[in-house]
Order: sequence, then structure tokens, then C-alpha cells
Amino acid sequence: MHRWTVNLNTRSWLDSPEAAEVAGSLTAGQLIAVPTETVYGLAADASNGEACARIYEAKGRPQFNPLISHVESFSRAQTHGVFSPSAIKLAKAFWPGPLTLVLPRKDSSPISSLATAGLSTVALRVPAGPVMRFLAETTGRPIAAPSANLSGKISPTTADDVAADLGNSLAWLIDAGPCTVGVESTILSVIDDNVRLLRPGGLSREDIEAVLGYTVEGVPQIGGTEAPLAPGMLSSHYAPRAGVRLNAHNVKAGEALLTFGSLPVEGQNLACSVFNLSETGSLTEAAANLFSGLRKLDATGSGQICVAPIPFTGLGEAINDRLIRAAAPRD
Repeated sequence: MHRWTVNLNTRSWLDSPEAAEVAGSLTAGQLIAVPTETVYGLAADASNGEACARIYEAKGRPQFNPLISHVESFSRAQTHGVFSPSAIKLAKAFWPGPLTLVLPRKDSSPISSLATAGLSTVALRVPAGPVMRFLAETTGRPIAAPSANLSGKISPTTADDVAADLGNSLAWLIDAGPCTVGVESTILSVIDDNVRLLRPGGLSREDIEAVLGYTVEGVPQIGGTEAPLAPGMLSSHYAPRAGVRLNAHNVKAGEALLTFGSLPVEGQNLACSVFNLSETGSLTEAAANLFSGLRKLDATGSGQICVAPIPFTGLGEAINDRLIRAAAPRD
């Protein structure tokens, strides 16, 4: 595995020899770990079925679980999916950004059926992360990129997180520092101009509804038996090795504590370790710290992580979705 450190505050990386080498590795069907604003992605050419198969193999991911394809622009996305008026409005408002749209797939799209899990729909995103957009534009390929971690485990927000899980599977690991959003993209299904929330994420429901002018339907279900329509919908997901106890108002001896805000949790002194997602009560900061906090507490070796209550408003909906799936019974 080659590791390439990128400083996103400058543009010099665009002309570096590594940029051309990474793009060449993608077109050759290899796996690359790429930073985005949400989490690090395990990237491969979405039009190459063998490359997509390598994603599933490296992650241990079920092949009925579809992949998001990343492209560099709205115009490029229109070559792969059918955009209704509502989908156009959402794309223009929030792309580039942490929004994925699940749309009817155009027959002319070269995206592999393995990336779409054989569905008639395709999941598309124009990320704000400049490295992913650069690679999509340079290669001319849609880039399939689920989170760069073992399937069902805690998503990676730093390059070191990726290396710990998938280092042996990568041709390149691109290190651009910690991700700024910290949770995966919000996923909306837009079929026949009907907008439905499939996964809460880095774009809040309130912001989406403000653009659309109406309430978004759909509350993600946990524990269903149907194959997922989009990534991140499996019941058990984002899970540490330790068990997870939610809405904890007290700490049991030996537990690790994931807390939020300034209100103390009863028995906090009994915790073997404490991580505060945001001492100021900022849900934006909490989202950015969620996965790194879970990883740090899991590394303590405690068999149980207790989680203080977190509001469900704004990005709190995405945070709670991830925590509920992290706490779900595991196979």
C-alpha cells in the first residue's frame, strides 16, 4: 500500500506525480482509500464489475447491499440517473455536499449492476471532498465508494482508521486529515418525484424540507427483513466490538461513557473512560466526533459503551440512527 498525504489548503497536490498514479490505479481496477467531507471511502471504478467485486471482498460486505457512485458534477450525474423536478431542486441546492440521491437508473449508464446490487435504481452523489471529485473527473469514471472499513464496523474518519481495517487491500491510501462532517451522507430516494428518506446523514431533514417546501416522508426502519435499497440500512451497522447501551442516565462500573454536552451523567466517575462528543452541545461537532469517539472508547477494551441521551433534532437524527444500529443485536 502506498500512502499519499494531501494538503487540501493548497492546490499543489493536483499536479503531483501521485495524483496521476492514483488515477491510473483506479482505471486499472484497483482499490483506493479516498477522503471525503463525510468519511473515508473505499473507492473503485463503478463501471468495472471486477473492481466492484473487490470492494465487497475487502469489506466483507453482502453483495445485496448497493454502493454509492460518486461523480464530479450534476451534469455528469444526469448521465446515470433520471432526475425528476424534485431531484433537480435537491441536486442544485446541496451538491457538492453530503447528499446521496437514489434515482431510476438510465439504461445507458455504464455503472455495473454489481454496484447497484441488481436494482433498477442507482445511488449518486457529488461530494464536496475535492479529492474524490478530482479522481472522478480525471478518470472519467463514476467511483463506487462505501466507507473504507470492514462491513458493519465503525466508519473511518481518519487515514489511520482506514489503515487499521483495510491496509492490506489497498493500492493507495490518501491522507487528507480528519473528515469535517464525520457521518455518512443523507440518502433520499426520489422515484416518480416522491421524496423519501432512506438514511439520515450529514445533511439535516430540516434543511431538505426547507428547500422542498414540504415534509419528507420516510423514517428509516431498523430490523426489517427486506434487502436494503441504499447503504447503511442494515440493522446492525457502525458497530464497535463492545456492546452499546443507549440513552444511559447512569454509568455502571467498568463501562466506557460516550456523552454529550455539559450535563453530568450519574456515576460518571465509575466509567473506565469518557469521551464527550461536544462539551458545548453542538450537534455538528458531535457528528464530526462520533466515529472517532466510538473507536477510542472501543480501544479501551471495555466490554460495554454506555451512551448519554442525544437530541434527535438536526444532525442528531443521523447520530442517533448510527448509534441505534451500533447497538442492534449482531449475528
